[in-house]
Amino acid sequence: MRPGFFHYRRRMDRRFLARALLFALTALVLALVIFATSQLRPLLESLATTRVSNTVNRIVFEAVNEAIANGEISYEQLISFEKDNEGKITAVHSNMAACNRLQSEILDIILARIDQVSARELSIPIGTLSGSTLLAGRGPRISVRMESVGSSTAKFENEFIDAGINQTKHQIVLNIDVYVSILLPGFTTVTQVSNAVTVAETVIVGTVPDTYTYFSSAPETYTEDAKDHILNGN
Repeated sequence: MRPGFFHYRRRMDRRFLARALLFALTALVLALVIFATSQLRPLLESLATTRVSNTVNRIVFEAVNEAIANGEISYEQLISFEKDNEGKITAVHSNMAACNRLQSEILDIILARIDQVSARELSIPIGTLSGSTLLAGRGPRISVRMESVGSSTAKFENEFIDAGINQTKHQIVLNIDVYVSILLPGFTTVTQVSNAVTVAETVIVGTVPDTYTYFSSAPETYTEDAKDHILNGN
């Protein structure tokens, strides 16, 4: 055989060996990652859930604070008073149309921002899983992604709190429950992040009105609210 043939064959053998070594190394690294992930799954799930919850909390408060700062949420927009000839408040009514519109808009904003969060922002360095303070934040990062789940809700509710002699504080609270699916290498989990944010309040001077409509926009409370409304009206 010609010398060129043996030279070509040796070169092909070296290429094949290099590719085989690269494949074996890649398979080994992948196997180690899968093994480490399975062994450290509880810790990884806990860290990922904490990171996702903190991110969702930040998004919720930013969205609500922006709505308040922009004047989209105000006490006057959401409730109205009825007064008698002496100026005494006799009834407090909620603007349900405004409530439903605002809670829908705010929830849409929150869910849209959640879907825009990058996997890089949520990723967890492998060194953090070691528990060592020296390795925390170091090493390759494990990808973490989250997706909003359709069962998330935002509901307005009201609270009446005794604020002193002949005074009652009326607070309007936005309860937001966000469900997110957390996508990790090899498995997925779902977590609920709940926030109760006071969006507006006022102090009612005088006796509590004999008639008021509750601010809850949750269907499951309608029956109980109606009973309270009738009792208060009596």
